[in-house]
Amino acid sequence: MTTSDKSKSGKLTTGEMVVFSVLGAIMFCSKLLMEWAPNIHLLGVFIIVFTVVYRKKALIPIYIFVFLCGIYGGFSPWWIPYLYIWTVLWGVTMLLPVKMAGRVAVVVYMFVCGLHGLFFGILYAPAQAIIYSMSFQAVTSWVIAGIPFDCMHALGNFAAGILAVPLIRVLRMFKTKQSF
Repeated sequence: MTTSDKSKSGKLTTGEMVVFSVLGAIMFCSKLLMEWAPNIHLLGVFIIVFTVVYRKKALIPIYIFVFLCGIYGGFSPWWIPYLYIWTVLWGVTMLLPVKMAGRVAVVVYMFVCGLHGLFFGILYAPAQAIIYSMSFQAVTSWVIAGIPFDCMHALGNFAAGILAVPLIRVLRMFKTKQSF
């Protein structure tokens, strides 16, 4: 069985393991580099790009990123929502058409990225509610208090979303030239 046959059969090739490890590390490093700007990062656009190019296998670099965050920052309550919050964006991206016209794709990816940022606090809330035994009123107050940060998150993600189409092109070009 050749490496391309393994890749098509769903089994990971050695090359894919390396690439996915690097992509997960890039996500993690980009998060660290952008920590000076609260709620502004490239994670959403990376998840969209990896999902468009690698489909189901995009979960691998996403969860490498998640576990690197836990190793670096501690596997504490803030980390638990990371186990599902990024998968929501992956799932939404999986529902989008694989092939879209360039201009349409730019707008769609920007909006999807922005909406994920806008709803980040709401997506984070269930874990907070369970971990801290919060009442519905407390969770609602927590979400409302976070709206300004979610709006900033949405604007940052929306702007970063413009990078999706060029990054998809680069990653597809790299994927076709892989010789391992």
